Amino acid sequence: MIKVITYGTYDLLHYGHIRLLERAKALGDYLIVGVTADGFDMARGKINVQQSLMERIEAVKNTGLADEIIVEEYEGQKIDDIRRYGVDIFTVGSDWKGQFDYLNEFCKVVYLDRTEGVSSTDLRNEREIRIGLVGESSTVLNKFAAESHFVNGVKIVGYCSLDPTQFSEELQHLSVKTSDISKLIEECDALYVVSHPSKHYEQIKLALQNKKHVLCEAPIALKVSQYDELKQLARDNGCVLMDAIKTAYSTAYNRMNLLVKSGIIGEVKSVDSVCTSLSDLESKKGKDLTNTWNSICAWGPVAMLPVFQLLGSKYSDMQIISHIISENFDTFTKVSFVYPNAVASLMVGKGVKSEGELIVSGTKGYIYVPAPWWKTDYFEVRFENPADNKRYFYQLDGEGIRYMIVSFLKAIGGGRNCSYIGGDVSEAMVRVVDEFYNGKIERI
Repeated sequence: MIKVITYGTYDLLHYGHIRLLERAKALGDYLIVGVTADGFDMARGKINVQQSLMERIEAVKNTGLADEIIVEEYEGQKIDDIRRYGVDIFTVGSDWKGQFDYLNEFCKVVYLDRTEGVSSTDLRNEREIRIGLVGESSTVLNKFAAESHFVNGVKIVGYCSLDPTQFSEELQHLSVKTSDISKLIEECDALYVVSHPSKHYEQIKLALQNKKHVLCEAPIALKVSQYDELKQLARDNGCVLMDAIKTAYSTAYNRMNLLVKSGIIGEVKSVDSVCTSLSDLESKKGKDLTNTWNSICAWGPVAMLPVFQLLGSKYSDMQIISHIISENFDTFTKVSFVYPNAVASLMVGKGVKSEGELIVSGTKGYIYVPAPWWKTDYFEVRFENPADNKRYFYQLDGEGIRYMIVSFLKAIGGGRNCSYIGGDVSEAMVRVVDEFYNGKIERI
């Protein structure tokens, strides 16, 4: 029996895939198909895969061409698989010609000509989503535009801004440049909003009324009532409304979350989160800070993310302590949460600098994420016996922004929520901000 093995992502399975599998099958008597796992695809730079691993496996299975389907999960697995399954022939498309010659040591390598005129990349690009940028933060918008190039099926068409002077050359040459958001909405399918939080409600509402999807830097609104209204409007108009917190999409943060939920440190009893940065507040003394992001809005949602994702949004008590230098502008804020069986605290600041670390404490050990934890590629699981400690390293590409864009596009194309931030977490963030502006806070 001649065993043949081939590998692929098989995203949006098309005729070209099927033709390649047919020709691979004809090379021998038994065909093994390796379908690449999501994590391995990301490591190879294929971040815009539209279908889940199980959907892609099912698609390959339904062709009836594979005698056996396996999952490719790590670099170097091809050699292991060839040995393990007693493979005689390794085959792959001719666009990889020469890349796998090293496998000739283990079996025969055959490169097959690909079917011209069809590819998964082309199919994804056919669903191109036109995104408009809204806001004054040149740093954030420039990064978003740069990271969008790593994602198939997205095009930045223009921006709405009152101050575009610091935008990159790429943004300066976009076709739509306006200070009127209505004009931008006419030219796009979706908006990425990073304007001042006080503008979010009206801008998002206008976009949703025009049936445009929205990805918005948290908080989505400053009042829970506004948030509820926007979520209902999105549902009514079949639109996607997602929080944009890039940390939620970073690999290390997600792996940390999964480890905690697996019980590696036991039952979580405390989450302590710190996010600070120094702003040039001295130069703004005596000036109107109304349009400057304060600490609770700039850092609050990021700091709250692990609290609500690990302990849930149903806390029993909350205390907010802030140092406020002008109306609603806090140089730093500390928030304490009490849960039935746990506690949490966060400190955020734009006028105070502290160690930006994250500590998750449990009954068996704790997790330490060093500063700046919100864009780390490394964390440690620590135990009573230091010999049991484990370190975890994960590559951080684009600070999570490109994966956030991918999730946004998947939500638009698939009609399902692909956000890494649940609705309960999003609402809880708005609730805390609402309490800051409209509730009782302690001032120092």
